[in-house]
This record gives sequence, structure tokens and C-alpha cells, in this order.
Amino acid sequence: MADVTFHFDPLCPWTWRASRWLVNVAQARGLDVEWRSFSLAALNEGKEIPEAYRAPMAASSRALRLVEALHADGRDEDAAAFYAELGSRVHEAGAPLSGEVVAEAVKAAGVEDAAAALDDESWDAAVRAAHVRAFSSAGPDIGSPVIILEGAERGLHGPILSEIPGVDDSVTLWDSIVPLFHSPIFFEVKRGRG
Repeated sequence: MADVTFHFDPLCPWTWRASRWLVNVAQARGLDVEWRSFSLAALNEGKEIPEAYRAPMAASSRALRLVEALHADGRDEDAAAFYAELGSRVHEAGAPLSGEVVAEAVKAAGVEDAAAALDDESWDAAVRAAHVRAFSSAGPDIGSPVIILEGAERGLHGPILSEIPGVDDSVTLWDSIVPLFHSPIFFEVKRGRG
């Protein structure tokens, strides 16, 4: 069992920053991270999606199939590498999330052997199940990412970060958040994005 489960949608830039924060924490604290789906497509089912977001959301859904296929095969490190490659292209280099960018990330992460999952709709059930687990752990009224700490009763949405902190700040933030996972009375802390 992993120390921490990070549920993410690769389309979300806030989630990307949180994931890089968690990578810093995991390296500093020796934490094992499980990488799982949080589907913005599932979250927004039944809502009108603007045309500009449809293709990136479809590419993200395909990427999440691969994440779940890798997870099912015990390959969370490969899922992490795939997300790192995908996120660096989309959120660091500014490429629109597309099928081509997903394919580049698959190759760069060395997970071509599992690439058939991208177009295998049978993985959609695993994506939805991971999404439901995350949403029911931290919801309602939440989005991507959701973090579930092993042994805690509930997960948390976030953190939402304006930039990726350095290692020392990452660990300080982690140490501040961990008690909140274990508090049965904690509900929410929030400030405006200014």
C-alpha cells in the first residue's frame, strides 16, 4: 500500500503544480506515491463543455486510461514518469494537450508496451472507479487534485499552488497539511487567488 495516493487529471495546471510539490515531498520524506485518476470529464458530465476544451479533455481521458492500466500492472513509477513527461510538455512548455502530445509522452516515458490502453475503452471503468474514490473521499464541491493519505479517514482537495515550491517549502507545507488529514472536524481552509 502506498503512503500517499495522488488523484489527478493531466489537463489541470493547478494539479500539475501540486504533483511537482508532492514529488519534492516524496523524495525528501521517502514516501511511496500511487498515481491515480481524477477525471474532469466525469466531473463535468452533463454540462456544456466549451469547444476549446473538448479535444484537450478527450486527450486527458485517453491519458488516464494509460495511468489506470499502468497502476493495474503495479507500475506506479511508470505512471509517474508518463505524467511527468506529459505535464512538462503541456504545463511547462505550453503545448496544448492533444493526442500527439500524449504519444510523445508515452515514448519519452518508455511505456510504449502499454500504449494500447490509450484507445481501450474498457479502462474507462477503472478511470471512473478511481475518480469516484477520490471524489467520495474529499467531496463534494472539489476538483483535481485529491490526495489520500494512508490511514486517514478522508482525502483532501489540493493544495492549489501558484508555483512549484522548493524542497524546504514543500516539506513545510506537507508538515502543515498532514494533521488536517487526521482531524475529523477539519473541513476547509481557503483564500482567494489574487
